[in-house]
Amino acid sequence: MAGLILLLLLGFPGTALSQGTVVVNPGMDVTALSQNAIRSIFGMRLRNWPDQQPIRVFVLPDQHPVHEEFSKQVLNIFPNQLRRAWDRLVYSGTGQAPIQVETEQEMLEKVASTPGAIGYLSGDWLADTVKPVRID
Repeated sequence: MAGLILLLLLGFPGTALSQGTVVVNPGMDVTALSQNAIRSIFGMRLRNWPDQQPIRVFVLPDQHPVHEEFSKQVLNIFPNQLRRAWDRLVYSGTGQAPIQVETEQEMLEKVASTPGAIGYLSGDWLADTVKPVRID
């Protein structure tokens, strides 16, 4: 019984990383971001890093399981709401949508090779070519 309670409190194995781990280009001097900063970055409202380097946001397709979990669990918004917010920015001419990649492999490659890049990966795809970011 105690083991079951511990599993419920800690989550089942693998669920913590299934929501997506925020990762940045390894050249970035970022180790942690606030929840508000993450929401502002992925909401395309925060456009530059503190050093004024442009933020390049990469996301998976709206229907991708990692994107759905990341949106709901980390950003606290449904993927369709996030898409509508991006569309409003684009159609109003006040902003742009993030760069969409098709797979986690492509996400890993793009974030690793693009200065100022940020994205997210499931635990299975974390590699030392990108830097994980803690959310405070």
